[in-house]
Amino acid sequence: MMERVSGLLSWTLSRVLWLSGFSEQGAARQPRIMEEKALEVYDLIRTIRDPEKPNTLEELEVVTESCVEVQEINEEDYLVIIKFTPTVPHCSLATLIGLCLRVKLQRCLPFKHKLEIYISEGTHSTEEDINKQINDKERVAAAMENPNLREIVEQCVLEPD
Repeated sequence: MMERVSGLLSWTLSRVLWLSGFSEQGAARQPRIMEEKALEVYDLIRTIRDPEKPNTLEELEVVTESCVEVQEINEEDYLVIIKFTPTVPHCSLATLIGLCLRVKLQRCLPFKHKLEIYISEGTHSTEEDINKQINDKERVAAAMENPNLREIVEQCVLEPD
């Protein structure tokens, strides 16, 4: 009798682990789902236009597929981390580019997410300050209330025809 209960318990536990994604099969599925979500994010941000050049962020290599990471917070929420690279270490538009990334993803991402946007380490002279600015909700909201800034952001995030 005890052997049967033990076997049933073992089977039930392995089933629960499998269904919750903690077993080998679930673990193998997880990275693929995160990669798909990361590609979904990249597809949205790659077409954002640079604020002062006629190119997209993808064309200028400000964003690449490898700069996007997606982690699962829980079944319905994801953490999206973007690390972008300004074209020059003293780029005056890095904050604006970060704002464009945030606006585009907040509007277009089809899944619940928390968004963290950073400048790739060592690629900008004031990266710490800019990272704080583009991840501060109040500063982002205030920036988007400025009609001139909002107009620039709208032009940058506009989908190409």
